[in-house]
Amino acid sequence: LFQAHQLLTMPSVDTRAAIRPYAFLLLTVIGIPSNLAICFAFLRALRNDSKLLTADIILCHLTFANLMLGFTRGIPQTLHSFGYKLMFSDLGCKLIILSFRSFRGLSISLTCLLSTYQAVVISPASSKLDPLKLQIPRFLTLTVIILYMLYFVSCTSIAIHGVASLINNTMPPYTFNIEFCYVTLHTFVAFFGTGIAVMMRDLVFIMLMTIMSGYILLLLYRHSKKVKSIRSSDRTQLGARAEVKASRAVVTLVTIYVVFFGIDGIMWLYSISGVWVEPLITDIRIYFTMLYSSVCPIVIIATNPKVQAKLQCGILT
Repeated sequence: LFQAHQLLTMPSVDTRAAIRPYAFLLLTVIGIPSNLAICFAFLRALRNDSKLLTADIILCHLTFANLMLGFTRGIPQTLHSFGYKLMFSDLGCKLIILSFRSFRGLSISLTCLLSTYQAVVISPASSKLDPLKLQIPRFLTLTVIILYMLYFVSCTSIAIHGVASLINNTMPPYTFNIEFCYVTLHTFVAFFGTGIAVMMRDLVFIMLMTIMSGYILLLLYRHSKKVKSIRSSDRTQLGARAEVKASRAVVTLVTIYVVFFGIDGIMWLYSISGVWVEPLITDIRIYFTMLYSSVCPIVIIATNPKVQAKLQCGILT
């Protein structure tokens, strides 16, 4: 019976070991080049047009956050999955933990900012959101700076506990295992409290972007009913169609993020509720943490006409 049990369990371990590195490699080779392509497209647009629209600026920062997440989490995770031993110092671990956790948070908050701005743009003049049409562009730089400061400051409390190796290679309790680095806390209260605080901070932005996306869908539904009953000029229809397309793209990004965050959140709660976690659970959680940074640029390239045009110009020239 013991031998039969071994035969049944070994393939799953072998399968995980075989699939795991290529799954992370796929995210990295898709995410980094596609995010670089979007950065190139917006830099080309800035050079040609001398300015970017508010939505484009938000998308630039979102793309940069996703790109840095690929560099600071995707590449180390992929190399570690293939068996490469990454020689980080304790300081190196602290810096890389601070970086990828901050850029992950920025990816959430900037997606939230994008959905909020898109909801404001398509809201009617009678809406309470209408005053924000002027306020968001005016205070955009300040808002983005505050978001960067929020995440880099708040993530310091976790990053300072980062270490490159464990004493006697023994995993102590209340340790976040990042595989190429570790974050060790001294008590369950600190371990669980830190995990809940991180989740609640991100949940605020998730709830706000969900509300804004619901509002966008409501406005799109009303718009579709109005279009059926009223004929407008071609120019008006063209502008409306562009905003509708942009709104649908934003809702798509938010939907994807909410789904990924839901799966990641469940795994995160499971991880902080006990001392030991199945490696497969950790792999799934890390995978969904990184997945948005690879899917997001694909959605942007597929739905953003400006990015498509600049990339086509770049290829042709």
